[in-house]
Amino acid sequence: MQGLHLTADLHGCRCAPEWLLDPAALGRACTDAVRTAGLQPVGQLFHGFPATDQGPGGVTATVLLAESHLCVHTWPEQRAVTLDVYVCNFGADHSGKARALMEALLALFDPARVQRHALQRGAVDAAVVEVAA
Repeated sequence: MQGLHLTADLHGCRCAPEWLLDPAALGRACTDAVRTAGLQPVGQLFHGFPATDQGPGGVTATVLLAESHLCVHTWPEQRAVTLDVYVCNFGADHSGKARALMEALLALFDPARVQRHALQRGAVDAAVVEVAA
């Protein structure tokens, strides 16, 4: 169950509006980026949300991977995006592919500011003790 979980919060995205508003366009870009990174898509869902009085509706794009998942959420009224890339490293280390996918998406959205986090999932740490409920 070990793997790498990357997240990024993007602010001030300077990308074309379609990447923030169009589920089909964003979906194609996501699946292309997944394949280019060397990961295997096994399912997908791209959903557009309706406009509100606060602005145009955003998009949630999810690509299920043989290695785990990619999820993108857009907030066009704020020119903001959240990215979530998780890869399991069961049969091989896919960390480099996850990083390549994240970099491709950052290039797509062209944010002015980014907050990034990386979490090693499932790492065994002798200092961690689990308590059964």
